[in-house]
Amino acid sequence: MNLQVADLIVTNARIITMDDDRPAAEAIAIKDGLVAAAGSAAEIAGWKGAGTKIVDAAGGSVLPGFIEAHMHLFSGAAELAHLQLAGVAGFDALRDAIRAYAASRPDATMLVGQGVDYSVLGKGVRVTRHHLDSILPDRPFLMAAPDHHTAWANTRALETAGILNGRMLGPGNEIVMGADGLAEGELREGEAFGPVLALAGEERVRLGLSTGGEPNPMPSAAEREADRAIMRRGLAWCSRHGITSIQNMDGNFYQLELLSEIEAEGGLICRTQIPFHYKNFMTLDMLEKASRMAERYTGEWLSSGMVKVFYDGVLDSWTAVMIEPYADRPDWRGEPLFSPQQFAELAIEADRRGLQIAVHAIGDGAVRAVLDGYQAAQEVNGARDSRHRIEHIEVTTAADVPRFAELGVIASMQPPHPPGAMGFPLEPTISMIGRARWPWSYAWRTLKEAGAHVVFASDWPVSPIDPILGIQAAVLRKPWAEGDPDQSFSLHEAIATYTVEGAYAEFAEDRKGRLKPGYLADLVVLSGDIEATPPERLHELHPVTTICGGRISYQA
Repeated sequence: MNLQVADLIVTNARIITMDDDRPAAEAIAIKDGLVAAAGSAAEIAGWKGAGTKIVDAAGGSVLPGFIEAHMHLFSGAAELAHLQLAGVAGFDALRDAIRAYAASRPDATMLVGQGVDYSVLGKGVRVTRHHLDSILPDRPFLMAAPDHHTAWANTRALETAGILNGRMLGPGNEIVMGADGLAEGELREGEAFGPVLALAGEERVRLGLSTGGEPNPMPSAAEREADRAIMRRGLAWCSRHGITSIQNMDGNFYQLELLSEIEAEGGLICRTQIPFHYKNFMTLDMLEKASRMAERYTGEWLSSGMVKVFYDGVLDSWTAVMIEPYADRPDWRGEPLFSPQQFAELAIEADRRGLQIAVHAIGDGAVRAVLDGYQAAQEVNGARDSRHRIEHIEVTTAADVPRFAELGVIASMQPPHPPGAMGFPLEPTISMIGRARWPWSYAWRTLKEAGAHVVFASDWPVSPIDPILGIQAAVLRKPWAEGDPDQSFSLHEAIATYTVEGAYAEFAEDRKGRLKPGYLADLVVLSGDIEATPPERLHELHPVTTICGGRISYQA
């Protein structure tokens, strides 16, 4: 007879443990925040005591809690209150959505929309301020593309922000100007649309992205509580989708402080890692802040230790950096945010400090420059288990694929992102990439088979946060042309990228990402059997219970 009593038992389940020693189980016992045992229902019944809480999975799958390896918690949570334009197509639908939203918020000084497609007005038609003026002429309005690298503003917003006549910007940023000498309305990258977005009064939620700095002046007690409320909303949204660990991809001390305060209240329901965001206007001595963040926050629930960097932009605004010119712009390769030498110096210094580095690199030119920087860090500092990362890798080359495994670089990729996935249109993106580069675009399986660790995520709020949708997108991925490589993943491979590989990416594979005795009791109970569900219907599944650290953090 087992003399130990579990705090919580999940039973009547189809458990996918991701533990090679025991890959499947019917029930799991949890004690003191850890997995105590996984096995048959009869075996686990011995752990039941008078105070044991029982969760009946009703035959649904139980997985390790999802590890969201690339997202933006603070800004994503704030955007839950914005106008959601995903799936809106055509001028009339756009007009109706914007006007209805404006009518529902008569006192808002600035209106913001999210997720509008680049081709919302039809193939080859770029949105201008004149389109938006005809919809909403008298109130400032801005809408952002799903990738959050391009936004469009009406004239009132451009005037109010002081950029109707343009402004000098740093590399890789652009206010598109018209023949009349005035801004057209299209704003590429954060320096361009930042002044307009600031009109919404949400600057603090974007500081981790826009500057990596701290609020100045510091918020009042009421403002700070409002920011904590935004964070709590984001954490609840993550937990609702079965997420138990977050690897955030923007950050500053302020985000860490807010989350620490929430933790002290007992409200930190997802384990969260916040990086230091190094911008191209910074100097290397500012990495001392990253080191302080890493030293101060080292817990299982809240940690730092990472430096996030943007090397380029995105394909759809021609701001991703390519080796060869864009197929539709033969004179343009994109403009990097750092020179290769600047990035190499940054990588060497961050690596010397023992920090992990994660770099947004979408074009093949950016990917190569980042790999070169990581190689330089190894040559100067010596090889170590650094697990530096490249985020997105939407285009790469045959020559650079094997370098990921050779340098120990993690390929952090997003299955919702390829054109054609999850309803995203193929055009204009695939024509911008060009046919010759299609085999090396979003090349998940190519990288995996070359020995790289591939981790999946959503990049929320760029894409829907739901990991099940990401798993479905990975399984259903189809080549764009006959003869191109099949980059799809099997169901179990896709689950592993949200669990086992997510744990590896944060040096936690010894305690997270699997359901085995001694590991953290982070798990999600699904509404059905994921293995028995046809791939085309995976989106119908949803979490019914999320457990993090042995505590129920969400229940439908």
